[in-house]
Amino acid sequence: MTLPFDNSYARLPERFYARQDPVPVKAPGLVALNRPLAERLGLDADWLSGPEGLAMLSGNAMPPGAEPLAQAYAGHQFGGWVPTLGDGRAILLGEVVAPDGARFDIQLKGAGRTPFSRRGDGRAWIGPVLREYIVSEAFAALGIPTTRALAAITTGEVVVRDAMGRPGAILSRVASSHVRVGTFQYFAARGDEDALKSLCNFMISRHYPDAAGPLDLLNSVVAAQADLVARWMSVGFIHGVMNTDNMALSGETIDFGPCAFMDAYHPQTVFSSIDQFGRYAYANQPQIAAWNLAQLATCLLPLMGERDTAIETATEAVHGFAPLYQDAWLRYMGAKLGLSTAAEDDRPLIEDLLSRMAVERADFTRTFHGLRSGKARAEFIDPTAFDTWAPKWQARLAREENPTAVMAAANPVRIPRNHRIEEVIVAATDGNFTPFERLSAALRAPFIDDPAFAEFEQAPVPEERVLRTFCGT
Repeated sequence: MTLPFDNSYARLPERFYARQDPVPVKAPGLVALNRPLAERLGLDADWLSGPEGLAMLSGNAMPPGAEPLAQAYAGHQFGGWVPTLGDGRAILLGEVVAPDGARFDIQLKGAGRTPFSRRGDGRAWIGPVLREYIVSEAFAALGIPTTRALAAITTGEVVVRDAMGRPGAILSRVASSHVRVGTFQYFAARGDEDALKSLCNFMISRHYPDAAGPLDLLNSVVAAQADLVARWMSVGFIHGVMNTDNMALSGETIDFGPCAFMDAYHPQTVFSSIDQFGRYAYANQPQIAAWNLAQLATCLLPLMGERDTAIETATEAVHGFAPLYQDAWLRYMGAKLGLSTAAEDDRPLIEDLLSRMAVERADFTRTFHGLRSGKARAEFIDPTAFDTWAPKWQARLAREENPTAVMAAANPVRIPRNHRIEEVIVAATDGNFTPFERLSAALRAPFIDDPAFAEFEQAPVPEERVLRTFCGT
Protein backbone atom coordinates (compact mmCIF):
# COMPACT_ATOMS: atom_id res chain seq x y z
CA MET A 1 0.00 0.00 0.00
CA THR A 2 1.19 3.54 -0.77
CA LEU A 3 0.52 5.83 2.17
CA PRO A 4 -0.39 9.47 1.42
CA PHE A 5 2.71 10.99 3.07
CA ASP A 6 3.63 14.66 2.66
CA ASN A 7 6.09 15.48 5.42
CA SER A 8 6.13 19.24 5.95
CA TYR A 9 7.87 19.05 9.34
CA ALA A 10 10.73 17.09 7.81
CA ARG A 11 11.20 19.97 5.36
CA LEU A 12 12.04 22.33 8.21
CA PRO A 13 15.76 22.88 8.94
CA GLU A 14 17.64 19.88 10.30
CA ARG A 15 18.06 21.45 13.75
CA PHE A 16 14.35 20.92 14.38
CA TYR A 17 14.80 17.17 14.72
CA ALA A 18 17.11 14.19 14.52
CA ARG A 19 16.50 11.76 11.69
CA GLN A 20 16.07 8.40 13.36
CA ASP A 21 14.70 5.05 12.26
CA PRO A 22 12.71 3.03 14.79
CA VAL A 23 14.59 0.15 16.39
CA PRO A 24 13.11 -3.16 15.16
CA VAL A 25 11.36 -5.40 17.65
CA LYS A 26 11.47 -9.14 18.09
CA ALA A 27 7.92 -10.37 17.50
CA PRO A 28 5.22 -7.72 16.95
CA GLY A 29 1.65 -8.68 17.73
CA LEU A 30 -1.48 -6.62 17.14
CA VAL A 31 -3.51 -5.83 20.26
CA ALA A 32 -5.86 -3.23 18.77
CA LEU A 33 -6.38 -1.40 15.50
CA ASN A 34 -8.60 1.67 15.37
CA ARG A 35 -10.42 0.97 12.12
CA PRO A 36 -12.62 4.09 12.09
CA LEU A 37 -9.56 6.27 12.59
CA ALA A 38 -7.69 4.41 9.85
CA GLU A 39 -10.56 5.16 7.48
CA ARG A 40 -10.53 8.82 8.56
CA LEU A 41 -6.86 8.95 7.56
CA GLY A 42 -7.53 7.28 4.23
CA LEU A 43 -5.62 4.14 5.23
CA ASP A 44 -6.56 0.54 4.46
CA ALA A 45 -7.37 -1.07 7.82
CA ASP A 46 -7.01 -4.56 6.39
CA TRP A 47 -3.52 -3.69 5.15
CA LEU A 48 -2.61 -2.20 8.52
CA SER A 49 -3.65 -5.38 10.31
CA GLY A 50 -1.69 -7.55 7.89
CA PRO A 51 2.04 -8.37 7.90
CA GLU A 52 3.17 -5.22 6.08
CA GLY A 53 1.03 -2.92 8.20
CA LEU A 54 2.18 -4.60 11.41
CA ALA A 55 5.79 -4.16 10.29
CA MET A 56 5.16 -0.42 9.93
CA LEU A 57 3.29 -0.09 13.24
CA SER A 58 6.13 -1.86 15.04
CA GLY A 59 8.88 0.10 13.33
CA ASN A 60 10.29 -3.03 11.70
CA ALA A 61 9.84 -1.63 8.19
CA MET A 62 9.21 1.83 6.80
CA PRO A 63 6.72 2.34 3.98
CA PRO A 64 7.63 4.48 0.98
CA GLY A 65 7.34 8.17 1.80
CA ALA A 66 8.01 7.88 5.53
CA GLU A 67 10.76 10.14 6.89
CA PRO A 68 11.20 9.00 10.50
CA LEU A 69 12.50 11.58 12.94
CA ALA A 70 12.59 12.55 16.61
CA GLN A 71 11.52 16.12 17.31
CA ALA A 72 13.61 18.50 19.39
CA TYR A 73 12.05 20.53 22.19
CA ALA A 74 12.74 21.89 25.65
CA GLY A 75 10.39 22.56 28.55
CA HIS A 76 9.55 23.52 32.08
CA GLN A 77 8.92 20.30 33.99
CA PHE A 78 7.11 20.97 37.28
CA GLY A 79 8.35 24.54 36.94
CA GLY A 80 12.00 23.57 36.49
CA TRP A 81 13.71 24.53 33.23
CA VAL A 82 15.18 21.76 31.07
CA PRO A 83 16.86 23.19 27.94
CA THR A 84 16.94 19.95 25.96
CA LEU A 85 14.23 17.29 26.04
CA GLY A 86 12.93 16.00 22.71
CA ASP A 87 11.35 12.71 21.67
CA GLY A 88 13.22 10.21 23.78
CA ARG A 89 11.05 7.23 22.94
CA ALA A 90 8.83 8.44 20.14
CA ILE A 91 9.52 8.60 16.42
CA LEU A 92 7.43 10.54 13.93
CA LEU A 93 7.04 8.42 10.81
CA GLY A 94 5.59 11.28 8.78
CA GLU A 95 2.43 13.18 7.97
CA VAL A 96 -0.43 11.63 6.05
CA VAL A 97 -2.90 13.72 4.11
CA ALA A 98 -6.47 12.52 4.70
CA PRO A 99 -9.04 12.40 1.89
CA ASP A 100 -10.45 15.76 3.02
CA GLY A 101 -7.00 17.37 2.90
CA ALA A 102 -6.40 17.44 6.66
CA ARG A 103 -2.90 16.56 7.81
CA PHE A 104 -2.09 14.11 10.60
CA ASP A 105 1.17 12.99 12.17
CA ILE A 106 1.70 9.29 12.71
CA GLN A 107 4.09 8.70 15.58
CA LEU A 108 5.32 5.50 17.21
CA LYS A 109 5.68 5.74 21.00
CA GLY A 110 8.09 3.19 22.41
CA ALA A 111 10.00 2.80 19.12
CA GLY A 112 13.50 2.76 20.62
CA ARG A 113 16.28 5.11 21.62
CA THR A 114 16.81 8.46 19.93
CA PRO A 115 19.49 11.14 20.41
CA PHE A 116 17.13 12.68 22.98
CA SER A 117 16.71 9.54 25.10
CA ARG A 118 19.35 10.50 27.67
CA ARG A 119 19.30 7.61 30.16
CA GLY A 120 16.09 6.03 28.85
CA ASP A 121 15.82 2.85 26.82
CA GLY A 122 13.34 4.36 24.36
CA ARG A 123 10.83 1.63 24.95
CA ALA A 124 7.34 1.46 26.45
CA TRP A 125 5.50 -1.27 28.26
CA ILE A 126 1.94 -2.44 27.83
CA GLY A 127 0.49 -0.50 30.79
CA PRO A 128 0.99 3.11 29.63
CA VAL A 129 0.32 2.13 26.02
CA LEU A 130 -3.13 0.80 26.88
CA ARG A 131 -3.82 3.70 29.26
CA GLU A 132 -3.18 6.22 26.49
CA TYR A 133 -5.17 4.19 23.97
CA ILE A 134 -8.17 3.98 26.30
CA VAL A 135 -8.16 7.57 27.55
CA SER A 136 -7.38 9.29 24.26
CA GLU A 137 -10.13 7.36 22.48
CA ALA A 138 -12.52 8.08 25.36
CA PHE A 139 -11.70 11.76 24.89
CA ALA A 140 -12.51 11.50 21.20
CA ALA A 141 -15.87 9.92 22.02
CA LEU A 142 -16.55 12.69 24.56
CA GLY A 143 -15.89 15.28 21.87
CA ILE A 144 -12.78 16.74 23.53
CA PRO A 145 -9.87 17.69 21.25
CA THR A 146 -7.19 15.03 21.59
CA THR A 147 -4.45 13.06 20.00
CA ARG A 148 -5.72 9.66 18.89
CA ALA A 149 -4.62 6.04 19.08
CA LEU A 150 -4.34 4.23 15.76
CA ALA A 151 -2.95 0.96 17.08
CA ALA A 152 -1.39 -0.80 20.03
CA ILE A 153 1.02 -3.66 19.51
CA THR A 154 3.13 -5.93 21.68
CA THR A 155 6.79 -6.29 20.78
CA GLY A 156 7.60 -9.79 22.04
CA GLU A 157 10.29 -8.20 24.21
CA VAL A 158 10.62 -7.39 27.89
CA VAL A 159 11.32 -3.92 29.24
CA VAL A 160 12.51 -3.34 32.78
CA ARG A 161 10.61 -0.88 34.96
CA ASP A 162 11.08 -0.61 38.74
CA ALA A 163 13.42 -3.62 38.60
CA MET A 164 10.63 -5.70 37.06
CA GLY A 165 10.34 -7.14 33.58
CA ARG A 166 7.18 -6.05 31.80
CA PRO A 167 5.78 -6.80 28.33
CA GLY A 168 7.01 -4.30 25.74
CA ALA A 169 4.53 -2.42 23.57
CA ILE A 170 4.25 0.40 21.02
CA LEU A 171 1.44 2.91 20.56
CA SER A 172 0.75 4.43 17.16
CA ARG A 173 -0.34 7.95 17.99
CA VAL A 174 -2.09 10.30 15.57
CA ALA A 175 -2.07 14.07 16.06
CA SER A 176 -2.81 17.08 13.92
CA SER A 177 0.76 18.02 14.88
CA HIS A 178 3.22 17.47 17.72
CA VAL A 179 4.48 21.04 18.13
CA ARG A 180 4.49 22.06 21.78
CA VAL A 181 5.17 25.17 23.81
CA GLY A 182 8.48 23.46 24.53
CA THR A 183 9.30 23.38 20.82
CA PHE A 184 9.29 27.18 20.75
CA GLN A 185 11.21 27.26 24.03
CA TYR A 186 13.96 25.09 22.55
CA PHE A 187 14.80 27.70 19.92
CA ALA A 188 14.07 30.78 22.04
CA ALA A 189 16.57 29.56 24.65
CA ARG A 190 19.20 29.36 21.90
CA GLY A 191 18.41 32.80 20.52
CA ASP A 192 17.54 31.23 17.17
CA GLU A 193 15.14 33.78 15.66
CA ASP A 194 15.25 32.18 12.22
CA ALA A 195 14.01 28.92 13.69
CA LEU A 196 11.30 30.74 15.66
CA LYS A 197 10.11 32.40 12.45
CA SER A 198 10.04 29.08 10.62
CA LEU A 199 8.15 27.43 13.46
CA CYS A 200 5.67 30.30 13.72
CA ASN A 201 4.98 30.13 9.98
CA PHE A 202 4.63 26.36 10.19
CA MET A 203 2.01 26.59 12.93
CA ILE A 204 0.06 29.31 11.16
CA SER A 205 -0.01 27.32 7.94
CA ARG A 206 -0.87 24.05 9.67
CA HIS A 207 -3.44 25.18 12.25
CA TYR A 208 -4.29 28.87 12.21
CA PRO A 209 -4.32 30.07 8.58
CA ASP A 210 -6.25 33.22 9.50
CA ALA A 211 -3.47 34.39 11.83
CA ALA A 212 -1.57 37.34 10.41
CA GLY A 213 1.57 36.86 12.49
CA PRO A 214 2.99 35.82 15.88
CA LEU A 215 0.53 37.87 17.97
CA ASP A 216 -2.43 36.38 16.13
CA LEU A 217 -0.89 32.93 16.60
CA LEU A 218 -0.57 33.57 20.34
CA ASN A 219 -4.17 34.75 20.61
CA SER A 220 -5.36 31.69 18.69
CA VAL A 221 -3.45 29.30 20.94
CA VAL A 222 -4.73 31.09 24.05
CA ALA A 223 -8.32 30.66 22.85
CA ALA A 224 -7.80 26.99 21.96
CA GLN A 225 -6.27 26.19 25.35
CA ALA A 226 -8.96 28.08 27.27
CA ASP A 227 -11.62 25.97 25.61
CA LEU A 228 -9.66 22.73 26.02
CA VAL A 229 -8.99 23.12 29.75
CA ALA A 230 -12.62 24.09 30.39
CA ARG A 231 -13.63 20.85 28.68
CA TRP A 232 -11.23 18.91 30.91
CA MET A 233 -12.74 20.48 33.99
CA SER A 234 -16.26 19.66 32.85
CA VAL A 235 -15.55 15.91 32.89
CA GLY A 236 -13.41 15.82 36.03
CA PHE A 237 -10.19 15.12 34.15
CA ILE A 238 -6.74 15.69 35.66
CA HIS A 239 -3.90 15.71 33.17
CA GLY A 240 -1.29 15.16 35.84
CA VAL A 241 1.79 16.46 34.02
CA MET A 242 1.05 19.86 32.46
CA ASN A 243 4.66 20.65 31.67
CA THR A 244 5.26 23.06 28.80
CA ASP A 245 6.50 20.18 26.66
CA ASN A 246 3.08 18.55 27.14
CA MET A 247 1.00 21.46 25.83
CA ALA A 248 0.30 21.09 22.10
CA LEU A 249 -0.26 24.33 20.21
CA SER A 250 -2.92 22.62 18.12
CA GLY A 251 -5.28 22.69 21.11
CA GLU A 252 -5.34 18.90 21.37
CA THR A 253 -4.83 17.01 24.61
CA ILE A 254 -1.45 15.31 24.43
CA ASP A 255 0.55 12.91 26.64
CA PHE A 256 -1.71 10.83 28.87
CA GLY A 257 0.99 9.55 31.23
CA PRO A 258 -0.28 9.88 34.82
CA CYS A 259 -3.72 11.25 33.88
CA ALA A 260 -6.93 10.31 35.66
CA PHE A 261 -10.63 11.07 35.96
CA MET A 262 -11.90 11.91 39.42
CA ASP A 263 -14.27 9.62 41.24
CA ALA A 264 -15.23 11.57 44.39
CA TYR A 265 -15.06 15.29 43.68
CA HIS A 266 -12.54 17.54 45.36
CA PRO A 267 -10.85 20.52 43.69
CA GLN A 268 -7.40 19.66 45.08
CA THR A 269 -7.41 16.09 43.79
CA VAL A 270 -4.04 14.81 42.56
CA PHE A 271 -3.29 11.36 41.19
CA SER A 272 0.13 11.66 39.56
CA SER A 273 2.79 9.90 41.62
CA ILE A 274 5.38 12.49 40.55
CA ASP A 275 3.26 15.53 41.46
CA GLN A 276 4.38 15.58 45.07
CA PHE A 277 3.26 19.13 45.83
CA GLY A 278 0.00 19.24 43.86
CA ARG A 279 1.21 21.67 41.21
CA TYR A 280 -1.08 20.05 38.66
CA ALA A 281 -4.08 19.39 40.91
CA TYR A 282 -7.51 19.54 39.28
CA ALA A 283 -8.29 23.11 40.40
CA ASN A 284 -4.84 24.38 39.40
CA GLN A 285 -5.10 23.40 35.75
CA PRO A 286 -6.43 26.74 34.42
CA GLN A 287 -3.68 28.71 36.17
CA ILE A 288 -1.01 26.31 34.93
CA ALA A 289 -2.32 26.62 31.37
CA ALA A 290 -2.01 30.40 31.62
CA TRP A 291 1.51 30.05 33.03
CA ASN A 292 2.49 27.81 30.11
CA LEU A 293 1.02 30.31 27.66
CA ALA A 294 3.12 33.05 29.24
CA GLN A 295 6.20 30.97 28.43
CA LEU A 296 5.03 30.74 24.82
CA ALA A 297 4.47 34.49 24.72
CA THR A 298 8.03 35.06 25.93
CA CYS A 299 9.33 32.91 23.08
CA LEU A 300 7.41 34.92 20.51
CA LEU A 301 8.56 38.36 21.70
CA PRO A 302 11.57 38.51 19.32
CA LEU A 303 9.16 38.16 16.40
CA MET A 304 6.77 40.88 17.55
CA GLY A 305 8.65 44.09 16.84
CA GLU A 306 9.70 46.75 19.34
CA ARG A 307 10.23 45.00 22.66
CA ASP A 308 8.24 47.21 25.04
CA THR A 309 5.24 47.19 22.72
CA ALA A 310 5.63 43.45 22.17
CA ILE A 311 5.65 42.79 25.92
CA GLU A 312 2.51 44.87 26.36
CA THR A 313 0.55 43.16 23.58
CA ALA A 314 1.77 39.66 24.49
CA THR A 315 0.84 40.23 28.14
CA GLU A 316 -2.61 41.36 27.08
CA ALA A 317 -2.99 38.20 24.99
CA VAL A 318 -2.05 35.93 27.91
CA HIS A 319 -4.35 37.84 30.26
CA GLY A 320 -7.10 37.10 27.77
CA PHE A 321 -6.97 33.45 28.81
CA ALA A 322 -8.87 33.97 32.07
CA PRO A 323 -12.08 35.51 30.66
CA LEU A 324 -12.08 33.07 27.73
CA TYR A 325 -11.69 30.16 30.13
CA GLN A 326 -14.36 31.45 32.50
CA ASP A 327 -16.82 31.85 29.63
CA ALA A 328 -16.11 28.33 28.37
CA TRP A 329 -16.29 26.86 31.89
CA LEU A 330 -19.66 28.50 32.47
CA ARG A 331 -20.95 27.20 29.14
CA TYR A 332 -19.85 23.59 29.71
CA MET A 333 -20.69 23.40 33.40
CA GLY A 334 -24.02 25.14 32.86
CA ALA A 335 -24.93 22.54 30.25
CA LYS A 336 -24.26 19.83 32.83
CA LEU A 337 -27.07 21.38 34.91
CA GLY A 338 -29.35 21.56 31.89
CA LEU A 339 -28.76 25.25 31.18
CA SER A 340 -28.53 25.89 27.47
CA THR A 341 -27.86 29.57 28.00
CA ALA A 342 -25.88 29.78 31.23
CA ALA A 343 -25.22 33.37 32.25
CA GLU A 344 -22.92 34.91 34.81
CA ASP A 345 -25.66 34.95 37.44
CA ASP A 346 -25.84 31.14 37.10
CA ARG A 347 -22.25 30.74 38.30
CA PRO A 348 -23.14 30.74 42.04
CA LEU A 349 -25.61 27.91 41.45
CA ILE A 350 -22.93 25.76 39.81
CA GLU A 351 -20.26 26.63 42.37
CA ASP A 352 -22.63 25.92 45.25
CA LEU A 353 -23.26 22.41 43.94
CA LEU A 354 -19.53 21.76 43.52
CA SER A 355 -18.82 22.99 47.05
CA ARG A 356 -21.42 20.62 48.46
CA MET A 357 -20.05 17.76 46.33
CA ALA A 358 -16.55 18.38 47.71
CA VAL A 359 -17.73 18.25 51.32
CA GLU A 360 -19.88 15.18 50.74
CA ARG A 361 -17.32 13.40 48.49
CA ALA A 362 -19.98 12.97 45.83
CA ASP A 363 -18.90 11.14 42.71
CA PHE A 364 -18.34 13.70 39.93
CA THR A 365 -19.65 11.73 36.95
CA ARG A 366 -22.50 9.96 38.73
CA THR A 367 -23.75 13.15 40.39
CA PHE A 368 -24.07 15.08 37.14
CA HIS A 369 -25.53 12.14 35.26
CA GLY A 370 -27.89 11.61 38.19
CA LEU A 371 -29.35 15.09 37.81
CA ARG A 372 -31.20 13.84 34.76
CA SER A 373 -32.35 10.56 36.31
CA GLY A 374 -33.21 11.88 39.77
CA LYS A 375 -30.44 9.84 41.41
CA ALA A 376 -27.94 12.60 42.15
CA ARG A 377 -28.86 12.93 45.84
CA ALA A 378 -27.81 9.33 46.44
CA GLU A 379 -24.20 10.33 45.73
CA PHE A 380 -24.10 12.55 48.83
CA ILE A 381 -23.15 11.15 52.24
CA ASP A 382 -25.80 13.45 53.68
CA PRO A 383 -28.54 13.77 51.02
CA THR A 384 -29.90 16.89 52.68
CA ALA A 385 -26.88 18.73 51.28
CA PHE A 386 -28.34 18.07 47.84
CA ASP A 387 -31.92 18.63 48.93
CA THR A 388 -31.25 22.18 50.11
CA TRP A 389 -29.56 23.04 46.78
CA ALA A 390 -32.05 21.37 44.44
CA PRO A 391 -34.98 23.84 44.73
CA LYS A 392 -32.81 26.70 43.44
CA TRP A 393 -31.73 24.54 40.54
CA GLN A 394 -35.27 23.43 39.73
CA ALA A 395 -36.46 27.04 39.77
CA ARG A 396 -33.74 27.91 37.28
CA LEU A 397 -34.62 24.92 35.06
CA ALA A 398 -38.15 26.27 34.73
CA ARG A 399 -36.75 28.89 32.35
CA GLU A 400 -35.24 26.24 30.03
CA GLU A 401 -37.08 24.65 27.12
CA ASN A 402 -35.50 21.18 27.09
CA PRO A 403 -33.05 20.80 29.98
CA THR A 404 -33.14 17.01 29.88
CA ALA A 405 -31.70 16.94 26.37
CA VAL A 406 -29.05 19.49 27.33
CA MET A 407 -27.98 17.36 30.31
CA ALA A 408 -27.99 14.18 28.24
CA ALA A 409 -25.54 15.72 25.76
CA ALA A 410 -23.24 17.13 28.47
CA ASN A 411 -23.04 14.36 31.07
CA PRO A 412 -21.39 11.06 30.19
CA VAL A 413 -22.67 7.86 31.71
CA ARG A 414 -19.26 6.21 31.59
CA ILE A 415 -15.70 7.46 31.87
CA PRO A 416 -12.42 5.48 31.95
CA ARG A 417 -12.17 5.15 35.70
CA ASN A 418 -8.80 4.46 37.28
CA HIS A 419 -9.70 1.12 38.77
CA ARG A 420 -11.03 -0.15 35.45
CA ILE A 421 -7.85 0.90 33.66
CA GLU A 422 -5.83 -0.83 36.36
CA GLU A 423 -7.82 -4.03 35.79
CA VAL A 424 -7.00 -3.76 32.08
CA ILE A 425 -3.29 -3.30 32.75
CA VAL A 426 -3.05 -6.18 35.22
CA ALA A 427 -4.82 -8.52 32.82
CA ALA A 428 -2.79 -7.36 29.81
CA THR A 429 0.46 -7.92 31.67
CA ASP A 430 -0.59 -11.58 31.81
CA GLY A 431 -1.51 -11.58 28.12
CA ASN A 432 -5.28 -11.24 28.62
CA PHE A 433 -6.74 -8.40 26.54
CA THR A 434 -10.43 -9.16 27.07
CA PRO A 435 -10.85 -6.48 29.78
CA PHE A 436 -9.21 -3.93 27.46
CA GLU A 437 -11.57 -4.82 24.63
CA ARG A 438 -14.62 -4.65 26.86
CA LEU A 439 -13.70 -1.32 28.46
CA SER A 440 -12.91 0.15 25.04
CA ALA A 441 -16.32 -0.97 23.78
CA ALA A 442 -18.07 0.56 26.81
CA LEU A 443 -16.46 3.94 26.17
CA ARG A 444 -17.31 4.29 22.48
CA ALA A 445 -20.73 5.80 23.22
CA PRO A 446 -20.22 7.38 26.67
CA PHE A 447 -23.47 9.38 26.71
CA ILE A 448 -25.75 6.41 26.00
CA ASP A 449 -27.26 4.31 28.79
CA ASP A 450 -26.48 0.69 27.96
CA PRO A 451 -27.34 -2.12 30.41
CA ALA A 452 -24.67 -4.28 28.77
CA PHE A 453 -22.02 -1.96 30.24
CA ALA A 454 -23.70 -1.14 33.54
CA GLU A 455 -20.68 -2.19 35.61
CA PHE A 456 -18.61 0.61 34.08
CA GLU A 457 -21.01 3.21 35.48
CA GLN A 458 -20.17 2.24 39.05
CA ALA A 459 -17.77 4.15 41.26
CA PRO A 460 -15.06 2.01 42.87
CA VAL A 461 -15.65 0.52 46.28
CA PRO A 462 -12.93 1.46 48.80
CA GLU A 463 -10.72 -1.55 48.12
CA GLU A 464 -10.82 -0.85 44.36
CA ARG A 465 -9.73 2.78 44.51
CA VAL A 466 -6.57 3.69 42.62
CA LEU A 467 -5.10 6.81 44.21
CA ARG A 468 -1.81 7.05 42.32
CA THR A 469 -1.10 7.00 38.60
CA PHE A 470 2.32 6.68 37.04
CA CYS A 471 4.16 8.00 34.00
CA GLY A 472 4.93 5.52 31.27
CA THR A 473 8.70 5.73 31.28
